[in-house]
Amino acid sequence: MCRNIRTLFNFEPPATEDEIHASALQFVRKLSGFNKPSQANAEAFDRAVAEVSQAAHRLLTSLNTSAPARDRAVEAEKARARARERFA
Repeated sequence: MCRNIRTLFNFEPPATEDEIHASALQFVRKLSGFNKPSQANAEAFDRAVAEVSQAAHRLLTSLNTSAPARDRAVEAEKARARARERFA
């Protein structure tokens, strides 16, 4: 569905508020079909982003796992390697 939304759970260091907000923004953009809403829809759009961001934050803080935390640098390199293979 939303290929640009990345997994935020179980990383070291944990996801930042900016990452959670960016993910919520991308999700609301996908749902609404707006990249930037009109002035008439801006308030509803911004409220939806805030609510999704809060829900995502609650979810991430309430999840538990026994798996070791993943390293962001290692995961980023794996993603770059997949992209090189896919687009080479």
